[in-house]
Amino acid sequence: MKFLLLFLLLLTPVLGQASSMEDEITTAHLNAKKGIQYGLKNLKDKRAKFDHKLIDKSKLISIVKVSKEINGVKVEATGYYLSTEVSIVIYRSYLDLVKDGYIKDASDYPIENLEELTN
Repeated sequence: MKFLLLFLLLLTPVLGQASSMEDEITTAHLNAKKGIQYGLKNLKDKRAKFDHKLIDKSKLISIVKVSKEINGVKVEATGYYLSTEVSIVIYRSYLDLVKDGYIKDASDYPIENLEELTN
């Protein structure tokens, strides 16, 4: 009986650390998603590429890199929490961005074969 109790007491910190690690990953992932949302909402800028750092309460939560490509955009965000870092990269076509409401008109962006894509 004492052995079982000792085993359970020794196992408790290990389970607590795993939960803490999962929480750190989840928070870093949420911060990366905030970066993706920021990048998508700021596509109206005329620059072909831009980087931005999101800071909250004097802590870096995300670094966002947006690059406009032919027929679409690449948004890369890295979320941070404590010592954990999570990266997300998405690619969206300009036509999908119009459908999703992030941009109003795809004609202002570099699209090859626009007539073929819309038919």
